[in-house]
Amino acid sequence: MPRALFEPITARNAFVFKTVRLRALQDAPYAFSATYAKESQFPDAEWARRAERWNGETGVGFLAVDGDNACGIVEAFLDANATRAQLVSMWTAPTHRRRGVGRLLVNEVLRWACLRGASSLLLMVTSNNEPAMRFYEKLGFGRTGRTGPYPHDTGVLEYEMSRAVS
Repeated sequence: MPRALFEPITARNAFVFKTVRLRALQDAPYAFSATYAKESQFPDAEWARRAERWNGETGVGFLAVDGDNACGIVEAFLDANATRAQLVSMWTAPTHRRRGVGRLLVNEVLRWACLRGASSLLLMVTSNNEPAMRFYEKLGFGRTGRTGPYPHDTGVLEYEMSRAVS
């Protein structure tokens, strides 16, 4: 069982959020549609706005923290009709992988989505990220058959995966 604790992303920890998000983009650039080059240029005011956006009724973000070390992040939002939630960003530090932190981050999103009445949680995963696909499959996600191009590499697809929120 991981020692990590989870806390919502808020204005109070916006700069921890910034640090973790930028670490994620550097560590796994193939896993995100955003880039480190772009987001590292954002002013602090943009990070504060993002923290507010991920701390509301229609969007949520959580940080995993192990002692003083932020070791994971997850972000999600509700679709316009609020019956589906979209997991849009997920990362666990290499030092905390395969220790249950990622599973617990996804569970936090599932709990949030359930409280808001969503019936399914969807995500996109790149075709070159087999470990992530296996991870999500172990958590009950399955491919929906929907694919799309990955914006940073024309040879890579994104697969949509979904699971019920219960």
